[in-house]
Amino acid sequence: MFLNVVVLGGGSFGTAMAAHIASRKAQMEVHMLVRDPIVCRSINDDHCNHKYFPDHKLPKNVVATTDAQTALLKADYCLHAVPVQFSSAFLEGIASYVDPALPFISLSKGLELNTLRMMSQIIPQALRNPRQPFIALSGPSFALELMNKLPTAMVVATKDKKLANAAQQLLASSYLRINTSSDVTGVEIAGALKNVLAIAAGIVDGMHLGNNSMAALVAQGCSEIRWLATKMGAKPTTITGLSGTGDIMLTCFVNLSRNRTVGVRLGLGEKLEDILGSMNQVAEGVSTAGAVIALAQKYNVKMPVLTAVARIIDNELTPKKAVYELMNLPQVEEV
Repeated sequence: MFLNVVVLGGGSFGTAMAAHIASRKAQMEVHMLVRDPIVCRSINDDHCNHKYFPDHKLPKNVVATTDAQTALLKADYCLHAVPVQFSSAFLEGIASYVDPALPFISLSKGLELNTLRMMSQIIPQALRNPRQPFIALSGPSFALELMNKLPTAMVVATKDKKLANAAQQLLASSYLRINTSSDVTGVEIAGALKNVLAIAAGIVDGMHLGNNSMAALVAQGCSEIRWLATKMGAKPTTITGLSGTGDIMLTCFVNLSRNRTVGVRLGLGEKLEDILGSMNQVAEGVSTAGAVIALAQKYNVKMPVLTAVARIIDNELTPKKAVYELMNLPQVEEV
């Protein structure tokens, strides 16, 4: 069966997913909608995204365009890989070309800063279609390892069982396992907040606080994510699954993580604006941290580790002071 898939965004993860889907079937046409004409040319002329994967060839059936109408024409599935903070404005700009029945598979992880919206809310609202089919894709998955076809497992979350099975069929391969879930909130909240926790883990590393404190911090962070997610209606088992603990471990403990890198550099004493100015990719945890304090207040959940990250990013707290405050919290019974 011939399928047309469109990938919105030309970043590392969008590129990796485009390559993955295209390599599975020759009768699959994958259109990447990119902003940068140079990236567009390099994909079409050299079958390579020079900006993110200069050493990897893309399948011939990956085609790039900067024109939304061309990309979305006859699309059967849409993979949304635009960073969360830019998603709403971007989608509003292309809404007139989107078929109301086109399933959106969201690869973007985070919360919109001022509205606290998740992608499952942003996409249908920006497209002015509350019934737009929506799937969240999440789990421990570095783009580089996907490009190298290393064994990976992820989860697709949607309320529609038929849609979950269709997404599973589209994405699963010999090196990518796809589990299904109906807990969209749990998958999205875990995917958003693990980026904030990764910044905290990086700070611990940058300050050379040792393995004991790293393990304690990440365990506490996992609890905080579980407390909030369950208050928001998520299942606790989701938080211990691939999109929760799985993604948290990868992002907190592995050097390839952008958010962890931001934390390491903060822990070493660098200024946030200098760190962000030197990066060519978005660290979603920086924006999402700002939403954590509002969410903690809204759902009346104590989140000392994740709110400390937000305060460090807002320059209210130094990493050293944050450690002192956390170590001096009241000794409590574990929950």
